[in-house]
Amino acid sequence: MKPDLWKFEKEVKENGFVRIAGIDEAGRGPLAGPVVSAAVILPPWFPVENIKDSKKLSSENRSALYELIYEHAVSVGTGIVDSPEIDRTNILKAALLSMLIAVENLNPQPDFLLIDGANRISSSLPQKTIIKGDSLSASVAAASIVAKVTRDRLMERYHLDYPQFGFCYHKGYPTKAHLEAIKRHGCCFIHRRTFRGVKQNL
Repeated sequence: MKPDLWKFEKEVKENGFVRIAGIDEAGRGPLAGPVVSAAVILPPWFPVENIKDSKKLSSENRSALYELIYEHAVSVGTGIVDSPEIDRTNILKAALLSMLIAVENLNPQPDFLLIDGANRISSSLPQKTIIKGDSLSASVAAASIVAKVTRDRLMERYHLDYPQFGFCYHKGYPTKAHLEAIKRHGCCFIHRRTFRGVKQNL
């Protein structure tokens, strides 16, 4: 039985909140490229039949839903933290920073946050963390789609600058082809030099 994807939003609205943003990130695991977060406030009538965790959708379905979300959402914000900052701090701090930036880029601003995972962000706004929120909350699932599509498109652009690494195929994740390319060519500006898969293959 499919869960009620509005369950968490309904519970929050019963406590008087109106603009509820779902938040999720993409790109913690890759060896290259930024970590990207999205924050999305959906209208209550948004069609959620096909909304789910972005990793469970085909690229074509993600792109179609991305366009639908941008067309009908009350507000969408994104936050991007690049590889040098990831290396300077760590991936968790960078991911949380990207989430905070995404929230700050919402207009109108939300009055409550639903965050995928277990980590809260440094915001004065009331918030609730949801394990596997991208499968349980419509707002968080929408954010996961926006974050994933945004990051994938960034990596496809980076492929034009660094075609030898094949970023348009693996999006920076540690595939066999990517690891072999690092051994052959070294690393480029967008590689995360503190990540083991990069350090070990240089």
